[in-house]
Amino acid sequence: QARLVESGGGSVQAGGSLTLSCSFSGYKFSSGCMGWLRQAPGKEREGVATIIRDGTTRYADSVRGRFTISVDNAKNSIGLQMINLQPEDTAMYYCAAGRLYGGSWYLAEKYNYWGQGTQVTVSS
Repeated sequence: QARLVESGGGSVQAGGSLTLSCSFSGYKFSSGCMGWLRQAPGKEREGVATIIRDGTTRYADSVRGRFTISVDNAKNSIGLQMINLQPEDTAMYYCAAGRLYGGSWYLAEKYNYWGQGTQVTVSS
């Protein structure tokens, strides 16, 4: 059974930085993808960034240039470095794994396994 555990959330002021980490077990990161998605109150869960085994990454337009996703295959973990955070980045951030990778990587339904989430709050 796959298990994903996020850490690193917190509260920062606008312009600040945070780095999220996700450790995973029981899941072989091979042909699928791993990503970060977020959900703000009253909004749908949305893809932030995804990465596949060969290091190819995809980003939502709203975070491109500010967020960087990475994977450490030796440690079975992925990270999300976030800089220049803005109040609109406030959300619960989830680590997720999908068995397949495709053009709709940003849709929550494309992921099969989820972490419990970690809160990111950005104040103005």
